[in-house]
Amino acid sequence: MNLLSQYNTNLLELKNRVVMAPLTRSRAHNDDLVPTSLHTEYYSQRASAGLIISEGLALSTRATGYINVPGIYSKKQINAWREVTDAIHASEGQIFAQLWHVGRISHPDLLGGRLPLAPSAINPEYQAYTDKGFVDTVAPKEMNFDDINQTIEDFVQAAKNAVQAGFDGIEIHAANGYLFHQFFAKCSNHREDMYGGSIENRARFLFEVIEEILENIPNIKIGVRLSPTFTNIFGIILDDETDKLFDYIIGKLNNYSLAYLHISGFSHDPVNALETIITTSKHYRKIYNGTFIINGGFSQHKAEEVIEDGTADLVSFGRLFISNPDLVKRFEEQLPLNEWDISTFYTLGAAGYTDYPFYERV
Repeated sequence: MNLLSQYNTNLLELKNRVVMAPLTRSRAHNDDLVPTSLHTEYYSQRASAGLIISEGLALSTRATGYINVPGIYSKKQINAWREVTDAIHASEGQIFAQLWHVGRISHPDLLGGRLPLAPSAINPEYQAYTDKGFVDTVAPKEMNFDDINQTIEDFVQAAKNAVQAGFDGIEIHAANGYLFHQFFAKCSNHREDMYGGSIENRARFLFEVIEEILENIPNIKIGVRLSPTFTNIFGIILDDETDKLFDYIIGKLNNYSLAYLHISGFSHDPVNALETIITTSKHYRKIYNGTFIINGGFSQHKAEEVIEDGTADLVSFGRLFISNPDLVKRFEEQLPLNEWDISTFYTLGAAGYTDYPFYERV
């Protein structure tokens, strides 16, 4: 089975092609937003994956948009993540840290009273998840050059912190309507300076971050996550240049020695969602020359198909990994899968987090 075969490049040596997708789980319920022993147990349970991509980690106090999301900006957080990565490495697993800045999908209640940052002062007309529950978003602060430069520095520092914490690499979260995606989309970027207007300008911020990280940490392994078909969520809407923009971005990513490109699928059509994701991925596979990961509701059978036909090198799984810590074994031995419980995705404690059973033969 190709999905369970090794995958080796000059940047990745993976024991299989099963990737654990980044999954926000909101379990860092403490004042310092540090991962706990529960995180260590949760991730190490799933270390049989060829690669684990961590939940999105807030790269600074200005980056967060949800309660109980762990960060990667303080010494306490770095030390706590070291315990997680050590446990995964002890089980011969690998993990990348997903670096996350939500931009305007936040609220002053999460930011010490400060406005969220965004390319333009346009309210996404959505809701943020705070200690008070879901509250309406507000018009964010349009980032000036100082804000942009500081955010670039924050990404570089977060990447350094991830290395110190023992992560095997980083993934830049440039998908799903968050900060980078807000720069990409016309509906959220009305700037008239070097970061707005043309496709090249709207993509500039992403490439500046990549280049600064590589300049400061030349040996770091970097993945990038994009969602080209993402629309009608978080105020993001496809426009007449969306296709050209992502063609440009993905083509230019070939200029960098990235560990991988991770395409996150999205479709409003539940019947044809998977086929839409596969069709989209086939298009970008022709543009991107490096390691290609795709995500979006894959079964084992469909994952085998896209690897066999060359659509992807690796496939990431989200909800299946939530409910099946031993997913790789279940794939290997064709074992039945646990069902996930959506009501516990973002709650506190072990229930629905570390208590899904491993398969035991009767």
